[in-house]
Amino acid sequence: MTPMQGDCDSTPLRQSLKTQLYTINDQLLAMIQSLDDEEHCLLTEFEAVRASFVQAESKAALYYLNCYLSPYTDCYDELSRFIYSMSARRHGALIAVERKESLLPLLHNGTEIRARISRFLLEAIFYPGNPLHDGAVLIRSNEIVSAKNILPVSDSLSVGESYGTRHRAAIGLSETSDAIVLVVSEETGNASFAVEGQLYPLTVS
Repeated sequence: MTPMQGDCDSTPLRQSLKTQLYTINDQLLAMIQSLDDEEHCLLTEFEAVRASFVQAESKAALYYLNCYLSPYTDCYDELSRFIYSMSARRHGALIAVERKESLLPLLHNGTEIRARISRFLLEAIFYPGNPLHDGAVLIRSNEIVSAKNILPVSDSLSVGESYGTRHRAAIGLSETSDAIVLVVSEETGNASFAVEGQLYPLTVS
């Protein structure tokens, strides 16, 4: 994932990530030092380090997501709050954020919205049972352009079978464009974003 130019000055999040990485470093150093103690077993400590790595990865993903979005929309904080809300409710969501490349040739059957980005409007669009909740919302700059868009679905063999249609669509669009695609699973509430054909988990707690 190549860093994008833009406003990455999310100081609290960056500091939190640094703290997490220092913690991992301290954990690993302690494990290395304890190897000389033949009576000490390291096996139980690997799980703690693994959990720390997962937390660090999720914080890094959120930090870089803001870096990716900030040059193209002023509403990236509003999008983050929307993702938090949908994840907590376990409501599924799929949002394609257009960057340099137009996404219109890749989308199908969208319903025009043409409204400024609002967390509450997005929550209404993706509320279960709403006629617009299936498919993806297209965002360009600070505007919700359309909803109920059909995205190209990835057929890559590297995409695990555990991924549902939303995740395959998120990966598929990111494989064929420079879009950032946000996705929330309605089964688990887990949130992620796709870029350049890769899916990254997001911390939402």
